[in-house]
Amino acid sequence: MPNSLQADLTKKAKYNNLRILIAALVAITAFFALKAPSFLTSKNLFEILRYSVELGLLAVALTPILITGGIDLSVGSIVGLSSIVFGMAFHAQLSIPLSITLALLTGILCGSLNASLIAKFRLPPLIVTLATYSLYRGIAEGLTHGSQSFTGYSGSFLRLGQGYFLGVVPFQLFLFIPVVVFYIVLLHRSILGRCLYAIGFNADGARYAGIPVGRNTAICYLLSGLTAGLVAVIYVSHLGLAKSDLGTGFELQAITAVVLGGTSVLGGRGTIAGTLLGLFFITTLQNGMHLLSIPSEITGVVTGVLLLAVVVVDLSQKNSAGAPKPNQRRRLIAISAFSAVVASFAFLTYQFSKHSRATDSSIRAQEGHRPLIAVMPKAKGDPYFISARAGAEEAARELNVDLIWDGPTNLDASQQNELIENWITRGVNAIAVAVENKGSISTVLRKAREHNIAVLTWDADAEADARDYFLNQATPEGIADALVGEAVRLLPGGGKFAIITGALSAENQNQWIASIKSTVAEKHLPLQLETVLPSDDDRDKSFSQTQTILKVYPDVKLIIAISAPAVPGAAEAVQQAGRKVNVIGLSLPSICRSYIHNGSVQSIVLWNTRDLGYLTVYAGWLDSMKTIRKDATSVYAGRLGRLEIRNDEIILGKPLLINKSNIDQLPF
Repeated sequence: MPNSLQADLTKKAKYNNLRILIAALVAITAFFALKAPSFLTSKNLFEILRYSVELGLLAVALTPILITGGIDLSVGSIVGLSSIVFGMAFHAQLSIPLSITLALLTGILCGSLNASLIAKFRLPPLIVTLATYSLYRGIAEGLTHGSQSFTGYSGSFLRLGQGYFLGVVPFQLFLFIPVVVFYIVLLHRSILGRCLYAIGFNADGARYAGIPVGRNTAICYLLSGLTAGLVAVIYVSHLGLAKSDLGTGFELQAITAVVLGGTSVLGGRGTIAGTLLGLFFITTLQNGMHLLSIPSEITGVVTGVLLLAVVVVDLSQKNSAGAPKPNQRRRLIAISAFSAVVASFAFLTYQFSKHSRATDSSIRAQEGHRPLIAVMPKAKGDPYFISARAGAEEAARELNVDLIWDGPTNLDASQQNELIENWITRGVNAIAVAVENKGSISTVLRKAREHNIAVLTWDADAEADARDYFLNQATPEGIADALVGEAVRLLPGGGKFAIITGALSAENQNQWIASIKSTVAEKHLPLQLETVLPSDDDRDKSFSQTQTILKVYPDVKLIIAISAPAVPGAAEAVQQAGRKVNVIGLSLPSICRSYIHNGSVQSIVLWNTRDLGYLTVYAGWLDSMKTIRKDATSVYAGRLGRLEIRNDEIILGKPLLINKSNIDQLPF
């Protein structure tokens, strides 16, 4: 194919992609503007920009890498490692400027390792960055043992990620804009930029033309590492927290934004303007869905369909051998891309219709007709929180209030923050959160209180000044007494035991573990704790962790699993091993019933999760109506009767011991 024709097709492909993306962005903007009254407000638009900064910085840094035909899957892990270095430096009493410098140097070192392996030794970028993706995350987890997080930063530093210029413009934009301008100049106004396009179009040809391919490629990966270090600093100031899993998934979202923006997956084509369009499509879609209470996981479906359409366009333009005539090809591209967009929005509209009651209730709430209570679990798919939701919906019907139930699909403190920001914009009456990390979420909860929104926490607490009340399902001491009592009953002569928790950073579970240890020590019981292992609230991981315990600690006679999915996971491992090891813990009757009946689980301890969900909505309603007196020692909570208020905690009651004698009478 003549070079002029190839260049013409490349140019047309670029504009085809951009037209599709602009049309899609305009369509979703119009859709959300019609359905969500708070969407087209200056406050919300600046919030969209604010949430675009961290992901946007990575996306613009990845654009030149993809243009060269490479890829960098390690940027999210570099964010996590750089944030840990920053947090450790700050807590070692180093100044903020020096801590920032160390974080940036960490990013540069990580980027230089990628650059050396790819540019000097010519190893495949996919393999190299997949390896360093695991390497950098592993180092971060090793430095913190997977559980330590760093909080307590100064207000001046937190303003970088949480503050607003003139009360409207987020401070992060003043860092984002110069970086974007730098990359625009680098790609579109410099000799280096022209070289990068040549490398992506034909690396061997560029090398024969005298272009230093290795050096130019290395520069891209070095800049990517540096930018990831900068993202780490901004992200820590945004969340008020540094921990090892920060930036998880960022690499895939950033690559999605770049490819959506028209950068070729085969190299040789792409623009910063296109990347920014792809970025704003993703963040606008997420923001609008949150405002409409459409489950956030649907974002991936719509984005994925559009991404496939863009890739089809790209590959069809590149595939010159045996391709149909240009006019025919363009028609096929237009039809396939249009069909993908229509399918995406048909799916979005269908999902919206399923949640239209929630949207209508938002409007009624804003007009003063019905209160709107927003409740967030730690992870929507966890059976524990699924059970609690039934009680929340029961209370909402009884009180004639409208309920939003949404949260991360896994344990993700940053997504909790993002959802709460959207709820603040939406103007809900009350927010109740099952907190994943108190250091991260407390700042945004304080912001909600400043907007006169009633704020409560449930299942796990935030910092005391960030909420009105903590809905405590049971005290750590009560849980420890029940579990240790069962341990003594099962091991009357004493013995060794192990604990399988949820996430090592889960505040409430760490309190339970501390109470178990102190109860054993204070009562001088002949019990010895061998190890504490995380399950990340995943049944399969609990299964594998229990297998590890059975092999590495053969003298363990009891496993205490304090996460709902961890109990059946541990029981299954013990059952398959054929070992006489007792299993107890905190879990739901519905997922442990068969294991209790066959003897793999001896007993579980829990409160009525449906009652906890019921209390969450009922107390949120009472708090939003300002009907709980500051000096109250009890409160009436519907069918739950009168519950104790201890300082600023509303106590659900004592935990219930569940075994063969009563499990079939407990339908939750």
